[in-house]
Amino acid sequence: MLAQDVIIRPIITEQSMIEMENDKYTFEVDRRANKTEVKQAVEDLFDVKVVKVNILNVRGKLKRMGRYAGYTRKRRKAVVQIQEGQSIEIFGGDDEE
Repeated sequence: MLAQDVIIRPIITEQSMIEMENDKYTFEVDRRANKTEVKQAVEDLFDVKVVKVNILNVRGKLKRMGRYAGYTRKRRKAVVQIQEGQSIEIFGGDDEE
């Protein structure tokens, strides 16, 4: 798999924003990706040194709309800890002219 195929998108929640202060970043990753592939993809895409990778499988939640019920899609999250002093620019740089 290519690095662009492994990392789908960053997950931006209140908890993940707090963890960014501790050099931990949360990404949604491909469901077939393992820890080694996630580590290599983050290092290639963002040019940082990865220290640790934790992966979680998130089940789909039951959602109802009237009498119809269904599940949201299941996904896989990766919490990546990078080397202290480095950072990943998720929101883009300040383009002031």
